[in-house]
Amino acid sequence: KQSIQLNFFTTPFLLSHKTNIIVMGMGFYNSISAVFFSSFFMHAFILHSCLPCFALPGNETDRLALLEIKASITHDPFKVLTSWNETIHFCSWHGVTCGRRHKRVTSLSLTSMKLAGSIPPHVGNLSFLRVIDLEANSLGRVIPPEFSRLHRLQHLWLNNNSLSGEIPTNLSRCSQLLGLDVGFNVLMGKIPKELRLLSKLRYFGIHFNHFTGGVPTSFSNLSSLEVFSATSNNLSGTVPDIFGRMTNLSFLAFDLNSFSGMLPPSIFNLSSLTVLAMAINEIQGSLPSNLGMVIPRLQLFSINE
Repeated sequence: KQSIQLNFFTTPFLLSHKTNIIVMGMGFYNSISAVFFSSFFMHAFILHSCLPCFALPGNETDRLALLEIKASITHDPFKVLTSWNETIHFCSWHGVTCGRRHKRVTSLSLTSMKLAGSIPPHVGNLSFLRVIDLEANSLGRVIPPEFSRLHRLQHLWLNNNSLSGEIPTNLSRCSQLLGLDVGFNVLMGKIPKELRLLSKLRYFGIHFNHFTGGVPTSFSNLSSLEVFSATSNNLSGTVPDIFGRMTNLSFLAFDLNSFSGMLPPSIFNLSSLTVLAMAINEIQGSLPSNLGMVIPRLQLFSINE
């Protein structure tokens, strides 16, 4: 407010008319001043009071998107969404976090709330989202392809739900994605080769689903990957040698699948590995006799007897 007043009273317009006002007489000047100041501060007070009544377009988009998400929830046993109402600002709703500057939704976290229903396409309107954590609920239907519109998204946790269908190929547009976990669902289809474009991806979890086919060789581009978890699917073919190029990989699990053939020797060059799980497959061949030396950090190792 102080900066507005200062700028207003120092405008050339008021300075050029100051002499004419004084000539009219001090009494008249005081009257004009009183009326002017009274009117100015009254309008300023009204404007200030009404500021919360006006919603910026982006903020309104976020609010409406959240209400669509609420409408898609059919079961809320803990009543966590009762706070999602008109009496308080949406930034104070349960599980919602907003940025300080723009008051846009940056995080949506509703983990382990036993929520049932689906994820509506309107989630793609929350354009400032960086984190979505809907882990451990009972959400069904498909993963909406509108997630691809969230170009700021860094973490997408949808594990432990009842999601079906396939992973949308256009998730590759979420170029800032660091973590993607869709484990413990009923997803099917092939691992989208388009996900090779997620060059910043560190965590990739598809465990306990029904994925088929092999691991795309294009995943060799995921040089930042630290966790690849594909336990208990229907993956087949040979284990590709791309994993040997992921020098940051510490967790590699593809047990309980249908991989066959021999392991690529490059896997045993991954000195950063702490977990290597490949049991219950049809893998053949032999292991290096100095396994403990070439992978010195290994803490868990499983393979067929």
